[in-house]
Amino acid sequence: MICGGNMSKCIRRRRVLTFTENNHKHMQPFRTFTLFLFIICQFSAVAQTKLLWQELYPGIWKAAAGKPEKISLLSTAGAKPQLQALAKLPKTTFPLDKAAIDLKVIDHKIYLRFPLDEEEQLFGLGLNFQTVNQRGRIMELHVDHYGGEDNGRTHAPVPFYVSSKGYGVLIDAARYITVYAGTGVRTNAAHPPVVYDRNTDKQWDAQPYSDAVEILVPAEGANIYIFAGPTPMQVVQRYNLMNGGGYLPPKWGLGFTQRVPTLYSQDDILKEATSFEAHNFPLDFIGVEPGWHSSSYPCTFEWDKTRFPDPKGFLEALAKKGLSANLWFNPYVSPKASLYPKIKPLSGSHTVWNGIVSDFTLPQTRALFKDHFMKTHLEIGVGGYKVDEVDGYDFWVWPDVATFPSGTSAEQMRQVYGNMVQNMTGSWFKAINKRTYGLVRASNAGSSNFPYVIYNDYYSHKDFITALVNSSFIGVLWTPEVRASKSAEEWVRRMQSVCFSPMAMLNAWADGTKPWSFPEVEQAVNEVASLRMQLLPYLYSTFAQYHFEGKPPFRAMNLVEGFGYKPPTVAGQLDATANPYAMSVKKDIKDQYMMGDFILVAPMFAGETSREVYLPQGKWYDFYTGELVGENQKINITPALDKIPLFVKDGGIIPMIPTRRQAPKVGDILPLEVRHYGSAAGSFQLYDDDGISFDYEKGAHSFTRLAVAKNSVGALQGELPTLPTGKPFGYAKEIKWVFMTKTK
Repeated sequence: MICGGNMSKCIRRRRVLTFTENNHKHMQPFRTFTLFLFIICQFSAVAQTKLLWQELYPGIWKAAAGKPEKISLLSTAGAKPQLQALAKLPKTTFPLDKAAIDLKVIDHKIYLRFPLDEEEQLFGLGLNFQTVNQRGRIMELHVDHYGGEDNGRTHAPVPFYVSSKGYGVLIDAARYITVYAGTGVRTNAAHPPVVYDRNTDKQWDAQPYSDAVEILVPAEGANIYIFAGPTPMQVVQRYNLMNGGGYLPPKWGLGFTQRVPTLYSQDDILKEATSFEAHNFPLDFIGVEPGWHSSSYPCTFEWDKTRFPDPKGFLEALAKKGLSANLWFNPYVSPKASLYPKIKPLSGSHTVWNGIVSDFTLPQTRALFKDHFMKTHLEIGVGGYKVDEVDGYDFWVWPDVATFPSGTSAEQMRQVYGNMVQNMTGSWFKAINKRTYGLVRASNAGSSNFPYVIYNDYYSHKDFITALVNSSFIGVLWTPEVRASKSAEEWVRRMQSVCFSPMAMLNAWADGTKPWSFPEVEQAVNEVASLRMQLLPYLYSTFAQYHFEGKPPFRAMNLVEGFGYKPPTVAGQLDATANPYAMSVKKDIKDQYMMGDFILVAPMFAGETSREVYLPQGKWYDFYTGELVGENQKINITPALDKIPLFVKDGGIIPMIPTRRQAPKVGDILPLEVRHYGSAAGSFQLYDDDGISFDYEKGAHSFTRLAVAKNSVGALQGELPTLPTGKPFGYAKEIKWVFMTKTK
């Protein structure tokens, strides 16, 4: 590029040439060259670059746009791809027309355009709470507390979208990326929309059809990844496996957790654990809120000697009750902390709640945190963390004018801070071969293998379920936690949802509520929590599938094979104030989802006595009764208050254990009941390991095939499984087969 895109240099050069012309009358060629140079310099700020695609892993292509920055989403996540698992997915070709992918570098920014067919739906683009199909939306992907609108500012603004056509696109840049997901219409569009007259044509729409996804990256470069399917599920699998595979929690992490009030002491917490025993309510780990710090907001990361005079003894007492402790913290260092003088030179220019913001891109910063946390927490038995306030709001976290000693910009730091804290803390537990499971407020691309579930302060039950649906597209986990309710009905409905999510959590930090706070529904709440415990073999195997195959444990219906629902467009009603352009609305399926391969979950909400459920292809059966409910259709159900609607796919196999208060411990041998639904043959891969360590990564795990087939007279029967030898298997040899569907 002549002038390198620098217009000031071009102008100075032109002035020199003009001076020469005035002093040399016979130098007409210089005038011509001056004009040519000026024209070229006017366009030199725009560079058209061809993307060179390299197949990095099977079905995954990478190209560099411009000059990618050192700090990126994937570089800070630091995941190692699951190469063997990726190799098992179907072979495929590049899923898009390369000639239709456009890149321009303008004013040190990246402009990208990807083709978009008329019938395509787009999923992903962050942890959204109200919409599933993101086509037709403009998203500014910016780490933030969710503010009530799906505009890209959210806890996990992952710049990854999945097409219903079976491909995905990831932009690996730690910047505030703007995505026009089929909104802008170019004058030179390959497939321009039909022009209608609003005065006379009923087909007129305020948002004409757009044939492109356009993306603005405010950086000199970024790495672009294309994922092939051929199905949307396989796109998601490739994405997760490239990022290390999904996280496999310890068994206790899939039990029930209670987060206690902020200023509870160690004695208060032990009494809380005893109360769960008295009510025979499941409990596997307890969340300890800010009061454990000697000072918080900002934090010291040191035990308060008044409330916790004997931290080690406290953790040992919990362990004797079969419980793990999860400690709350935000990463902003108090001037009262012993870490403060060491971290101060390694911190940013601004504070958060008067605490310094550590620069975790620096290895010496991470080393200081590791030394402190290992000595004062992990080595005495702490089981995990809840990482707060790494998301926003803007007026709480550091501003975009902040600077950091590493030279990382405030914008980049905002986009990767949650990832860095997850990666750092997770590595501490891995160093001592101990699995953990915790909570975090911010995440981003590359985080599939982190031991954290996202949560927030928002509290819409319906939107929580939509977030759970959307989490499956972007490689994160989300919990629709329970905090409070206005009625017993709302309480039991919320508890049912949370028990069918990645983390069954009651967050009582503010008001001290208990699962039995509404006595009239205590039994119903206990039953659904106990059902989760019974389903642990199924749920744990589903998380193993997340790790080894990349399939999310809780899945949007749009990822399910045979889900043929096409979202209808509901015409907008003209309203001079509320809807002056009569904007239409597309209907999403956002209130139901799959747990693993076989169980469809359709939560109920307070004030509703019935609801619609959309069933994919094949026959589906009621989980509780085994009765046929429908096949590839919409059904209407009216469930009782004490039951969350659950449906099982034909041939579905559900392994279960007897009701128990806590997840299985190492050495436990449990009876196994295997349920079969429908009339089709089926199989299930039952997974097991020690439930606490990373030894499974070295081969210390087992997969046992549970199968049902028809015998010589056409009757269904369970096949005798080949039990593993020399591998972990925590179940009795005798299996109880239960055929839920009565066949003639």
